[in-house]
Amino acid sequence: MAKMTKSAIIASLAESTGLSKKQVDGLLGEMATLAYKEVKKSGEFVVPGLGKLVKIKRAARQGRNPATGETIQIAAKTVVKFRVAKAAKEAVL
Repeated sequence: MAKMTKSAIIASLAESTGLSKKQVDGLLGEMATLAYKEVKKSGEFVVPGLGKLVKIKRAARQGRNPATGETIQIAAKTVVKFRVAKAAKEAVL
């Protein structure tokens, strides 16, 4: 089974909600923009029923270059992770 493309998602949502494809596309774009702003500002953004985007600080650590086997220092950095909601896990699994 093939993965759903953005256009397939938009078409499916437009059909089920009665909105136009253009309106659904605009809504998804605005939701993504809002999510980016909120994660940057407050550190998390909840998508009800699916999960939440969370900004996490990773500490510096040692790693290994797989090509040479040399030990290297990996700098501390901030990353964004998606935590899946319990309801979503139960619905899918």
